[in-house]
Amino acid sequence: MEEKLLKPDDVAEILKISKAQAYAILKRGEMPVIRLGTLVRVRPRDLQNYIEEKAGRKIPEEAPTNASRAN
Repeated sequence: MEEKLLKPDDVAEILKISKAQAYAILKRGEMPVIRLGTLVRVRPRDLQNYIEEKAGRKIPEEAPTNASRAN
């Protein structure tokens, strides 16, 4: 149970959108949220799924680095 939950501000920063836009996405239910009283949090995997859904494709969890391709 080490997974760090993201705040809406974190979601906004990761998606490079405003905080208001992030809150709107969460309020519309476009991404699953965890409610802790009045607090709203997002699982990192749910944010990843949202990004993949919007991109229309599955994004690999770990992309190969340039160093690994050199060998």
